[in-house]
Amino acid sequence: MPALRPLSLITGASAGIGAAFARELAARGHDLVLVARRTDRLQALAEDLHQRHGAQAHVLPADLADPTAPRQLVDALQKQGLTVDWLVNNAGYGVPGTFDASDWPVHADFLQVLLNAPTELAWRLLPGMRERGYGRIVNVASLAGHVPGSAGHTLYAASKAYLIKFSQSLALENRHHGVHVCALCPGFTWSEFHDVTGTRALVGKLPRFMWQDADTVVREGIEAVERGEPVHVTGRVNRAIKALAKLTPDRLALWLSARESRRYRQLD
Repeated sequence: MPALRPLSLITGASAGIGAAFARELAARGHDLVLVARRTDRLQALAEDLHQRHGAQAHVLPADLADPTAPRQLVDALQKQGLTVDWLVNNAGYGVPGTFDASDWPVHADFLQVLLNAPTELAWRLLPGMRERGYGRIVNVASLAGHVPGSAGHTLYAASKAYLIKFSQSLALENRHHGVHVCALCPGFTWSEFHDVTGTRALVGKLPRFMWQDADTVVREGIEAVERGEPVHVTGRVNRAIKALAKLTPDRLALWLSARESRRYRQLD
């Protein structure tokens, strides 16, 4: 059974889906560990959640592009005597343009944040969850991990596909230990993501029915991990896209991906 007030660690908690997770979990009686680079935003969010829900929110600023950050975060938790019941690996971003358009350190930082950091945090926090017989791990992946790769943002879909497979294996290994693992796979979500990548004007041309708000995505994710669902694609439209992608022959799927990439990917 979880603690009276479970403790949830959320990466990328300063905005978007991460902040929505913080709001929803606080409303459900969780205390929080908020992790991101922007200390001012984390502190403002922590104060708001304490006033609204009585949640105790610990602010731990960190740059997950630093390979030492996951270990330092867990060390800081241990020093404060905090045990994590929920881990939400949400931190992420996109690198616009083609693969050769960015220097290697840019890609190295991306891989550290989207692959290494969530994997290491799960590895460091999972033993305590298993020992206590309760835990929840949500890896925020993407519909992009289920469909053919696109030109531009070259590593994004690949990293999300990794999180999906990783979550499936981790879920199978821990389902008899009271630990549920879920790869949450939203499609286009209203957030700062596309502003940061500079693709807001492009994706803004997509029809509104393809979009979800972050709060809806988060509620679906929480319900899915509680059910023990290893992978959850949010929204009927996104689930239909996933199903069509699986049924479409590879050559046709790649042709469609190449055509559609121009609508929402920066290719220079």
